[in-house]
Amino acid sequence: MKRVWGLLLLLALAGVSAQAQEKGVDQQNDRIRDQSNDRAPGQNGTKQNNGTGRGFDFGKGRTPVVPVIPNPYRFSSRRDVVLRAIEELMREQKMVVDTAVSKPEDGLVISQPYRFVKGAVVALTELNRYAEVPQDNVRGWTQGRYTLVVEARAIDGTTTNVSVNARVEGRTDGAAGAEWVSLRSNGTAEQDFIKALVEKITGGSPIP
Repeated sequence: MKRVWGLLLLLALAGVSAQAQEKGVDQQNDRIRDQSNDRAPGQNGTKQNNGTGRGFDFGKGRTPVVPVIPNPYRFSSRRDVVLRAIEELMREQKMVVDTAVSKPEDGLVISQPYRFVKGAVVALTELNRYAEVPQDNVRGWTQGRYTLVVEARAIDGTTTNVSVNARVEGRTDGAAGAEWVSLRSNGTAEQDFIKALVEKITGGSPIP
């Protein structure tokens, strides 16, 4: 009989403990649900940037456009000084002054044709640097050269204008033989020479 009452007491205690645990779980779940329903708008702290500013520009403005150097270019130097610098610069650039057609007394200096590229693999690429090569003209370009025509005109005793023009030619070697074809200069050869001449005479770059 004592054993029966003992078993009944144990069962009663187990039931009370289970009910208490169940109540505890329900209360905890209720608190979780209550807290989740009682929500407030998120706070961004002191950072209030909502992303409506400049954003991504993918490198825009990082490659500045090189300004074009005036051609003719005005030097604050006498014409004889400028002419001497022109001839020296041509020699420094491995160019040869064509004395047969140049007229230094008139301020005209003309170079012999300067070959800037040789080889079928790179000829077209280099020709495109200095000239406007027709895209519909399918040729086997093998060489490229240009002739510089530089004219120095005195404005007054201390000022001289210098203009530079380039005659660009491309060579093809076909079944009919070699042929030099005149191409329109895109101004690169002229700009390079004027820039080098300004640096030689003034010691500074013409480009800010």
